[in-house]
Amino acid sequence: MSDSNNRLPAYASCSPERAKQYEEETRQGAWALLPWEESWRDRAGYLQGRGYILRPRYQPGWQPSWRNTLRDPDFCEDSIMSSHYVVIDATSRKDGSRISIKKVNASSQEAEIGLYLSRAEIQQDPRNHCVPILDVLPDPLDMAQKLIVMPYLRPFDDPEFVVIGEVVDFVRQTLEGLAFMHSQGVAHRDCAAGNIMMDGRPLYPHGHHPVRLNFDPEGLWNIQPLSRMDHPVKYYFIDFGISSRFRQGDDPLVLGTKGRDKEPPELSKEIPYNPFMLDIYILGNVFRKEFVEKYHGLEFLEPLISSMLQRDPSSRPTADVASMMFTKIRSGLNFSILRRRLRSRKETTSERVLHDTVAAARQGMYHLRRLVA
Repeated sequence: MSDSNNRLPAYASCSPERAKQYEEETRQGAWALLPWEESWRDRAGYLQGRGYILRPRYQPGWQPSWRNTLRDPDFCEDSIMSSHYVVIDATSRKDGSRISIKKVNASSQEAEIGLYLSRAEIQQDPRNHCVPILDVLPDPLDMAQKLIVMPYLRPFDDPEFVVIGEVVDFVRQTLEGLAFMHSQGVAHRDCAAGNIMMDGRPLYPHGHHPVRLNFDPEGLWNIQPLSRMDHPVKYYFIDFGISSRFRQGDDPLVLGTKGRDKEPPELSKEIPYNPFMLDIYILGNVFRKEFVEKYHGLEFLEPLISSMLQRDPSSRPTADVASMMFTKIRSGLNFSILRRRLRSRKETTSERVLHDTVAAARQGMYHLRRLVA
């Protein structure tokens, strides 16, 4: 056994004895493709012909790269398993960009609404925070499905928010995006936290692994993100699987109780309700649960959230009005508040002292950079 790569971190290598154990575990299937991974492997050739290249693990005939080496499999890129059944990452052969490919039901409106919100005349509008659909392909393995191609995104809260200004920017962008979506006649109906993501490239200028998010693209080195406050990201709404599109003159009423957030009081299978006002409640719940209930210092959001969470849908603001309300709130916040550290409500006294010290050091470095510049 050998390992010719001397640039590996020490923890990525193992002893000959351990390598023999890994070899046996590999033979027994410890790192074998999972059933849903096999289905992506079976699409790999088709996708490559369309210009989308899956990671080495999903190529036909894949053999684990750590065999007959002194590499620890956990630090070999091709050992990293996909964690999603319906979505997989890939690379565009055209420009080398990271993309995501999702299986969707061919009879659903997800692809149709996504394409409508990605049309050329509105795709570059900065208010458009709907994930762009780059391509729609027939599924070679299942005629009842389609494959939609989108930019690769990561969860909006990974890495965690650090300062108040980062939360302010998230609220601004999501309200702006919801207002724009509604102006196009589309109600999302499921704009909960799990369906909001971000383009994290400004935070990771050298990239990161698509599954092992806090590691470099090879899955070897732990990497630290840049600051959102100094390197702003863009947030996107994803997953239009239960969304509704209304044309001019349509009555905006729907039925149904599907969706991640089960708290909106109007959800019903029998009594029609306005899905645009539902979106307001769901997004208000995101602001409440993901921020106000987790962190101190965000009380300025409470009047906005309270209005968005009114039990009577007709008493809630429209997305445009909510966005204007927030603009007014934002104008009353001074710069020092925006750079103030977010303090978790679960934080202990000792943790607070430590984190405040680190935050003060960061602030000092920020002001020093401004003076030098």
